[in-house]
Amino acid sequence: YLFGPSIATAQELYPEVNFILVDGVPDGGAASNTLAILYKEEQSGFLAGYAAVKEGMTELGFMGGMAVPAVVRFGYGYLAGANYAAAEDGVKVNVRYTYLGTFGEDPIIVTQSEAWYRDGVQAIFASAGGAGNSVMRAAEDTDNVMIGVDVDQSAESDSVITSAMKNLKGSVYEAVKAAKEGTFPGGQIWNLGAA
Repeated sequence: YLFGPSIATAQELYPEVNFILVDGVPDGGAASNTLAILYKEEQSGFLAGYAAVKEGMTELGFMGGMAVPAVVRFGYGYLAGANYAAAEDGVKVNVRYTYLGTFGEDPIIVTQSEAWYRDGVQAIFASAGGAGNSVMRAAEDTDNVMIGVDVDQSAESDSVITSAMKNLKGSVYEAVKAAKEGTFPGGQIWNLGAA
């Protein structure tokens, strides 16, 4: 999403090049050589929160990298899903919620995550890019679990019980395939969700 201003300039300077901007829209909109792909992260976040509560977890955590739109949507969806499942099951759910101020790995995040786990948090949803690796390490070190983000992170650690995915690979594949076939959907903004 941080490439929005750059793509706005580049799409005008290089009209023969097709651009795909993920998680953002170029400033001023997508030109005929640019496809912007957005996602309804709140939907997969909802399913992650719902699943955690249905698995019997009532002490949850959310660590977002930064309060940018996609991360905020993941977080709000997570809360909504957890609350929905809690209402169905007649249980009370507590959620610790924070933004870390970074998407990078940091030993401080490992320490903070370990503290949450020691205080009874059963699962942390890390919508935090590389900072999620710090949460993952804390989950491993304390024999706890975490929820991955964007893609299926289960192969990265046994501590990942599920991932709130948004089909990045599939959507970018479809866009690149369309460009190769001469049907690039330039000028469009895709806003993809569970449907």
